[in-house]
Amino acid sequence: MNDAGTVRLVIPCFRESGRVGQFLRDLAATFGSDESVHVQLVDDGSGGDEPDRLAAMVDALRPAWTGLRPLLKLPQNQGKGGAVYSGWATSEGEAWLAFVDADGSCSALEVKRLLAMRGRGALFASRVKMMGRSIHRHWHRHLMGRVFATIVSELLNIPIYDSQCGLKLVPRAVFDAVKAKLELRGFSFDVELLCALLDTGCEVTEVPIDWYEVPGGKVHLIRDSWRMVRDVLNVRERRKTWMK
Repeated sequence: MNDAGTVRLVIPCFRESGRVGQFLRDLAATFGSDESVHVQLVDDGSGGDEPDRLAAMVDALRPAWTGLRPLLKLPQNQGKGGAVYSGWATSEGEAWLAFVDADGSCSALEVKRLLAMRGRGALFASRVKMMGRSIHRHWHRHLMGRVFATIVSELLNIPIYDSQCGLKLVPRAVFDAVKAKLELRGFSFDVELLCALLDTGCEVTEVPIDWYEVPGGKVHLIRDSWRMVRDVLNVRERRKTWMK
């Protein structure tokens, strides 16, 4: 398959069977007849009967949704970035690579709206109240997000408002050109991806979206925030070698 408009949309899942079901049904209603969007759920080594639950959800929808691929089961937890990259690696020649968080905070209609903008460069969804968008988010998560975005902007010299929103679209050709540089597999993988895209000359546009936070997130605000800051420092150092 080599259609210039096709997208591989990955949904990374780590113990998400309790939240992803409704979102998956919404995606089916939105993209069920759209042959240009191929959706791939990835179980990130959840263990127990989680993979079986996800597989049952996927299998129930696949007869009427040709764009939904069989569940990809990873034997061990690799982290959010590892799950996304594993899903992208199974792509079938799609011209675009995307991912969206499993919780449905970014609705299926917002996913459709962003994917419809594809045409040039990468698109990063952004939780910013502008252009009529609505953001419903716990204040402490918003605060931590703003602090982290400021750290990313200052340490990496990148003027970005929201590097961590869970919806992104990347041209496949550009990703193929930079993927050998990418080492991070945790929550901050998209900061490294952003730097690699920009440093190769790819245009990255932030797209304001509607966002309604769904309880049950896996990010620990204190523990994971420190890890992510450490990752940003790591990217800053390795980025120097990319320029040589």
